[in-house]
Amino acid sequence: MIQTPGRILGVSALALIFAAGLAEPALAQQAAPAQAAAQAQDPSQAPQMQLAPQTERALVNRIVVRGNQRIDQTTVLSYLPIQPGDTIDAVTIDVAVRTLSRTGLFADVQIGLQANGDLIVEIAENPIINQVTFEGNKALAEKKLRDEVTIKPRGIYTRARVQEDVGKIVELYRLSGRISATVTPKLVQLDQNRVDVVFEIDEGPETGIAAITFLGNKAFSDSDLRQVMVTKQSSWWRLFSTNDNYDPNRLDYDREQLRKFYTNRGYYDFRILSSVSELKPDNGAFGVTVTVDEGDRYNFGEIKVVTENDRLNADFLQLLLPIRKGDLYESDRIQAAVDTLTFAAGSAGYAFVEINPTYRADPETDTVNVTFNVREGQRVYIDRINVVGNTRTLDSVIRRELMVGEGDAFNRSLVERSRNNLRALGFFKDVKIEETRGSAPDRSVVNVTVEEQPTGELSVGAGFSSVDSFVLNLGITERNFRGRGQNVVARAEWGSLRQQIDFRFTEPKFMGRDVRAGFDLFHIRYDLSKYSSYDYRSTGGGVRVTYPLNGYANFSTRYFLKDDEVVIPFGYCGSGVGGGSSALCDQAGSFINSSAGYTLLVSRLNDPVRPTRGWSASLRQDFAGIGGDVNYIKTEADASWYYGIRPNWVVSVQGQAGYVSGWNGDPIRINDRFFKGGNTFRGFETAGMGARDLTTTDALGGNFYAIGTVELTLPNMLPEEYGIKTSLFADVGTIGKLDDRYLVDSATGLRNPNIVDDLALRAAAGISIHWRSPMGPIRFDLSKVMAKEDYDKTETFRFSTSTQF
Repeated sequence: MIQTPGRILGVSALALIFAAGLAEPALAQQAAPAQAAAQAQDPSQAPQMQLAPQTERALVNRIVVRGNQRIDQTTVLSYLPIQPGDTIDAVTIDVAVRTLSRTGLFADVQIGLQANGDLIVEIAENPIINQVTFEGNKALAEKKLRDEVTIKPRGIYTRARVQEDVGKIVELYRLSGRISATVTPKLVQLDQNRVDVVFEIDEGPETGIAAITFLGNKAFSDSDLRQVMVTKQSSWWRLFSTNDNYDPNRLDYDREQLRKFYTNRGYYDFRILSSVSELKPDNGAFGVTVTVDEGDRYNFGEIKVVTENDRLNADFLQLLLPIRKGDLYESDRIQAAVDTLTFAAGSAGYAFVEINPTYRADPETDTVNVTFNVREGQRVYIDRINVVGNTRTLDSVIRRELMVGEGDAFNRSLVERSRNNLRALGFFKDVKIEETRGSAPDRSVVNVTVEEQPTGELSVGAGFSSVDSFVLNLGITERNFRGRGQNVVARAEWGSLRQQIDFRFTEPKFMGRDVRAGFDLFHIRYDLSKYSSYDYRSTGGGVRVTYPLNGYANFSTRYFLKDDEVVIPFGYCGSGVGGGSSALCDQAGSFINSSAGYTLLVSRLNDPVRPTRGWSASLRQDFAGIGGDVNYIKTEADASWYYGIRPNWVVSVQGQAGYVSGWNGDPIRINDRFFKGGNTFRGFETAGMGARDLTTTDALGGNFYAIGTVELTLPNMLPEEYGIKTSLFADVGTIGKLDDRYLVDSATGLRNPNIVDDLALRAAAGISIHWRSPMGPIRFDLSKVMAKEDYDKTETFRFSTSTQF
């Protein structure tokens, strides 16, 4: 007969029937389930018999299944490739046994045909797993191990799956730096054909990296090359890093990093001759030796662009390349050039352009000639746009941000701008726009895949900072109200410096048009007694409208009506020695401020959230005096420029200036002046720079300011998930220029010597640390003042918190 204990064994009962004419059942062996399990563990115990000729055939009258306990007979028959009435031979039975065995449901399968035509299928079911446990694991959490293995409680036990999981656990330990870890699986037999699977783990010691040595390097030192590698030498201070554990996969990645490092510095024919890892005699650490051949340093030679026809002009494309003859050879610039050509071709409507760079090195001149072969393909039109992944945001909200539509010519530049528009909404964690071939060669399908993120926020918190001392806040924010993209903010905040209540609503597509409209209601109080002896209170509201001028510029208008009140402490303005500043006493009282203004914003940043290239600029003006008690014109302008030196090294240069002047004979009130310092000019206290009354030390602000900032964001070697960014900064600027009436002593008509107002240069430099903490964004500033006036108030350290709405 035929039987299978994990593989096909024995002979066909059909052969016995025809050879010996047996009237007895053809099941020569009826192994009990326990025997089948034993044979499954050791196939050599199964009898070996000579197979009968495969040409003899017999008719199956009916099929009888035996040995099934948990699996229904109909399930077994559904897998069996034999039906009553079929004529079978030894080959057919062999196929049937293999088919049932491959289901993984059975530990043993035996099939035989009786003389009366009954086909007997004798099976031994695989056990059911009751539970899976781990013993001896300390370095890795049990949850991590459970996520790795494939066998689960109530699943079917097979030896192959257990051995596969053993390999996965060993690999997991190997990646965590425990190269000598071993895993032994054990079974605990239970009743009703159930088993417990126990993985006994011997984790072994951590295997570190004792030393990383380089041979053949001349241009760069060993320490330079070690900085390139992710793998690090084991040191006592690397307590929270696993990069000093031996991992062959990580070393493969490091070899590629070394190759990129050299080829990006002109070494076109750099090679790694060998990389050898040797385990130390105590099995505690590996020594890694990398042998390199640096080769010569190359420059770019002839740079050409070749196209198949004139639909894409090769000369024009060559002008776009970021590579010139004589430049130092850098492999990354090749990819940058390919991206540039792909983007240019996509902007011309060729979505599926193929660009293949070919190289020809000249060792005699140490140059590399590069030819970019451009295969245009057909001009492509958008057949369909699919929006996927939006579970809450309406399709219309997403589609209205797209700058391409169905039927339009494909334009990669517009597609990229569409992606930036969607990311700038803040509704999505990730946005991907991909194109695939459509119903015809000149058609493409654009798939917009978004991953939603929470847009509502209920914040109840308390904080302390060197700015506000303490802050209590309660806020409700919904940036995607009803999935329509509407923004609603209701906030109450109380701190030692500022208390405010406000409500804001914004409709991004007012009346179905590309116009953003909204309104604001607010009540704000600033207790500035610590910096200048007054309180400022403002209650009012306003409306605003924003519309785009083009893809890069927005123009917004606004109108606000508010009641501003300046409160001076009782007795501050009394006569006699120690009386308050005349420049402040004139400000007391309540005034209606009715103002209209506009903002012009231009942004050419490569990323609206975390820019690394590009610039942006804005101009703001407000005109007060449309009714009300206050008349002034306030103008502010700012500009920013970003340049990414490397992925984690970004230089930014920012400049801002403002000027406010009264009209109709009105001076500028203290609450409408500019105050700088603290978060707006590091190294100085809030309102710590600018005009000041030397007698009362009250800050008086200024009608004019100009500030410039240079900042370098640099890596801090901390994991990205910590949310900590570090930057070096330098701030330089000035503030002052009060109205003349506040600089003159009203009693004498001469300049008041107690009021200083010098447009002197201030400067500070230092380091800032930004942390996206669970409590909200926190910033630490450590500053060194480089230039100041004697009456300025400075600070060395500041930390502050903010809540995003």
